[in-house]
Order: sequence, then C-alpha cells, then structure tokens
Amino acid sequence: MVERLTLSVDCGGLYLKSCVLDDSGTMHSKPNRIETPYPLLPQRLVETISEIASNLPASYRATIGMPGMIRNGVVVATPHYVTTKGPRTRIDPELQELWSGFDAQSAIASRLGIPTLVLNDAEVHGAGIITGTGYEVVITLGTGLGFAIFYGGKLAPHFELSHATVRRGTTYDNWIGEQERRRLGNVFWSRRIRLLVEELRPVFRWDRLYIGGGNARLVRPIDLERIGDDVVIVPNTAGVAGGVRAWSLEHY
Repeated sequence: MVERLTLSVDCGGLYLKSCVLDDSGTMHSKPNRIETPYPLLPQRLVETISEIASNLPASYRATIGMPGMIRNGVVVATPHYVTTKGPRTRIDPELQELWSGFDAQSAIASRLGIPTLVLNDAEVHGAGIITGTGYEVVITLGTGLGFAIFYGGKLAPHFELSHATVRRGTTYDNWIGEQERRRLGNVFWSRRIRLLVEELRPVFRWDRLYIGGGNARLVRPIDLERIGDDVVIVPNTAGVAGGVRAWSLEHY
C-alpha cells in the first residue's frame, strides 16, 4: 500500500496536524495533533515531522503546509517560528535569520527519504476544497489569517494579505487572529469576520470564497447568512486532505 499513500502535515502556529491518505483522499490513519514545539529551529521542525512520520503508515510522498511566504519550497518568511515561545511572543533575530531562505522542501525530503512538497498552509487547504472553476479565494482563520487564490484550478502566486494594515497600523493577522477572538468573544469576532469579507469582496470579486481553518466553525450562522451565498464555510480537515490534491495543482 506504500505506493498509494501520502503523508500530509499541516504546520500551524499552535499545532502540527497530520494524517496519511490514499489517492482518493481516504484517511489511512486517524488525524493526529501535537503541540508545535518552541523555540522552533528549522532542523527541529524537520526532526519533528520525521517523528510524526515514524508513527504513521509508510508513505511514498509527503505534503507539508507551512505558515508564511513559501516559494518553491523555500521559506522567504514565516510569522510564528521566528519567535521565542510561539505566536505573539518576542521575535528572535537568530531564528529569523535561520528561517530566511531555508529550503524546507529539500531538507524534509532528505530526512524522510521520499518526494516532498512544501507549500503555504492556506494553499494546501485550498487544494482540498476548490472546484477548479472560476476565481476562487481561500482564507483560513486560526492563529492568524491564511490566504490563497486559485483561478481555473491553478494556484496564483502567493502574497501575505495577513500583513496588510487594516486598522490604525493593525494587520489583518492581529485584527482577526486567535488572540483577538479571545479578547472580543465569538459574537463580536464573528461580526468582524463579516466585515472582513465585505471589505475584501470589492477588491477580489471572487466567484467563490471559502472560509476554513480551526476558527471557521465559530462564524455565527446569522453572520454567514448576511455575508452572502458566494461564501462557504469548509471543514478544517481540508488542511490535511489537500495534501493529495496539492500534487496535481498547476501554478501560474
């Protein structure tokens, strides 16, 4: 069965979620979740993923979704792994230097001994849910904001919407992230997500917007109804399930 299985790891700011799937997307292991270890040197992430793989069915390839700007499997910048103790803690300049330019794809492939694909986590998430028709936008709600664009099933070049300024110097990442959700409470946070969508709609003019990530389930039905029928809430498991379809993605 090895030749049919894909290891999919969704690397978040708080947790590393993993599963093994066959080519149809059927899970061959229970979804697993461990806390993201900090401080997280690049090699520590590589070794942690290797440990995860050793406890799951053998796979012939791996898909890794990571937060931040990833180009051709190389980390241009990542928001959480450069901090001392995780999201919203102090940035360590040495970690920042270690992560900048780190070829995660080559390092993980070498450690696992199998072909490996490393993409932005929202891009992997989107691969598991898009229809391949029209202009499709994916946002993920978790520790921060993830973002990806697909047109005609092809993945557009990535940009970090999460770092754009939205209110008085506050970035989208901070404005709707997990820390702000806890401060506001779900009712006011959900209204903020509705406002986010309303502000982004005239900018992107999508055919369909998908909202995923661990906090997507907390968007209240009344707010979702007001947002419009061009917006769909998708399960967080797409971040893992996209690990198979990500290999067939075409890129612009």
